[in-house]
Amino acid sequence: MKNIKPNFKALLPILVFLLLYLGSGIYFEYLKPVEGRMGFYVMSVVVAFGISLIVAFFQNRSLSFNEKISVCAKGIGDDNIVIMLFIFLMAGAFSGLAKTAGGASSTANLMLSIIPGGMAIPGMFLISCLISMAMGTSVGTITVIVPIAAEIVRSTGYSMPFMIGAVVGGAMFGDNLSVISDTTIAATRTQGVEMKDKFRANIKLALPAALVTLAILVVYALRNPAASLDTYDYNIWLALPYFIVLILALTGLNVFYVLGIGIILFFLIGGAAKTLTFETAFSAMGDGTSGMFETIIVTLLVSSISALMKEYGGFEAILSLIRRHAKSEKGGMLGICALTGFLDIATANNTVAIVIAAPIAKEISQEYGVAPKQVASLLDTTSCIFQGIIPYGAQLLVAASLAGISSLSIIPYLFYPFLLAVCTLISILVFRKAKDKKAAKKADA
Repeated sequence: MKNIKPNFKALLPILVFLLLYLGSGIYFEYLKPVEGRMGFYVMSVVVAFGISLIVAFFQNRSLSFNEKISVCAKGIGDDNIVIMLFIFLMAGAFSGLAKTAGGASSTANLMLSIIPGGMAIPGMFLISCLISMAMGTSVGTITVIVPIAAEIVRSTGYSMPFMIGAVVGGAMFGDNLSVISDTTIAATRTQGVEMKDKFRANIKLALPAALVTLAILVVYALRNPAASLDTYDYNIWLALPYFIVLILALTGLNVFYVLGIGIILFFLIGGAAKTLTFETAFSAMGDGTSGMFETIIVTLLVSSISALMKEYGGFEAILSLIRRHAKSEKGGMLGICALTGFLDIATANNTVAIVIAAPIAKEISQEYGVAPKQVASLLDTTSCIFQGIIPYGAQLLVAASLAGISSLSIIPYLFYPFLLAVCTLISILVFRKAKDKKAAKKADA
């Protein structure tokens, strides 16, 4: 096996990316805003990574240009990366078809017709959880649910930031657990684990945080006047495919089959309900896959940059830094969380943060004996925690824009992401202690 020495200079491409993307984001968001555009989306993430890749190619003159191309090709050609790209395409087709068929709106309206007026805020949290798990996107969920939530607030005395915080929290819950979320796909495929295994590891963190959040929201609802909810139209048949997909995913069925069945169901039910035609169905699938193109291109670029950084000794440099502070499996897990959180703060994109952190996390996993399913869970959970609370992330910016408030005003009411962070930290400490006790008991026997 090739002996690669630590080389912090190999991390220059990531530094260049951070300066370009984070720097331009701060500039256009806070110093010189562009009307009608979010500051962190003025500089394309693809362009920023493209420039970073060029920088990587200019490094390490001991390798020829063709040898560097070969390193990139091996990084892109990894089995898990290829599978991840295919799943992105299928998830895009499913989401596009479901949205055009009216599945998301029917599911949301179905839930709204069930919840009592007095439980409007807890109900919106639960609806956001469900819709996000079904759609696989927190931003998409926020786009669908926030306008409804805002109307409920305007007709009652509820706090707008409080309500929107509940919706964003629910959206991040589903994004973290959904089998068709790009964060879940990236976390599982880069670590080579099954969706069901990562889900089981994740639910142990997400469910306690969600239940405590729900309890807080229920207490708030009981202390405030009941809302008067309107009657919302829905078609239960259009909501059915989402529930079937959720059930199939929880059974552990291969994600390709899950998405394939979901696409067929929406195709047939949408046609029967006359919300889809042959032409609009295929057009919607095309639009959905097109929506994944940036994520796919970013994955290809990051895979290339990561492969070159690893070849140059960048990964060894990060690992050497972690080794100085992490002396155990617990330290390795905390290192993965710290790395992922930092990258999400820097990129304001949880999927990108996972794709960058994943290969380094895999090295940490092998060195410190952290189970791959735990690594996948930590990558996804940590990225969703930070993505759900940074005021310049797409989730809070979109929610604030639709509700007519500032993103900073929502942060104090983001109970779920903060509680998820607490649950994650506790789980790492308890996980290690429980494992030590189990090992000691086995040794005594």
